[in-house]
Amino acid sequence: MAKKKSARPEPAASRPSREEAEDAVRVLLRWAGDDPAREGLIDTPARVVRAYEQFFAGYALEPRDILARTFSEVDGYDEMIVLKDIRFESYCEHHMVPIIGRAHVAYLPNHRVVGISKLARLVDAFAKRLQIQEKMTVQIADTLFDVLEPKGVGVILEAAHQCISTRGVHKPGVEMVTSRMLGSFRTDPSTRREFLSIVANPSSVNLTNT
Repeated sequence: MAKKKSARPEPAASRPSREEAEDAVRVLLRWAGDDPAREGLIDTPARVVRAYEQFFAGYALEPRDILARTFSEVDGYDEMIVLKDIRFESYCEHHMVPIIGRAHVAYLPNHRVVGISKLARLVDAFAKRLQIQEKMTVQIADTLFDVLEPKGVGVILEAAHQCISTRGVHKPGVEMVTSRMLGSFRTDPSTRREFLSIVANPSSVNLTNT
């Protein structure tokens, strides 16, 4: 059997140092027309590099490892599991501006389940990289399907892209929706409809006092 390809990108031949990264920010500041040596910008390069460490933390993660620990004692539970409205923040690989949205992730278990936080962590592992939404949707769904081997997986992403809201065509308020259905979510119309219905219905959970 062929070994599954890791979702972790191949390391760069020579990763720049922190000092080199900060110098690159200074170059951009000068290119923009400002003076990186002035008081308000003197610490900006270091701040930007620290921010990028958070923005792109997903490159240091192996998403498959997030799903490694599973539970089989679920008292025979075999219905759909859905985690909806998972907020994510990613960055467009074409313009390096934010993509902010919600992920809805579902699977039909085949004896094994994972803790619900793992689904949110899986989304973040792929979101915290330079991305395009279509690819991110496929990565989340395929990883969940390959590792857990469930009966089916459904993933929907809804997101606003600043590359079209703050530049170019300048269309604020527009959201892009992408989906990937695997297994029973693709082959069984009733399973697909159930998932879409759950995603479409607003939550009735009252969290005011929790």
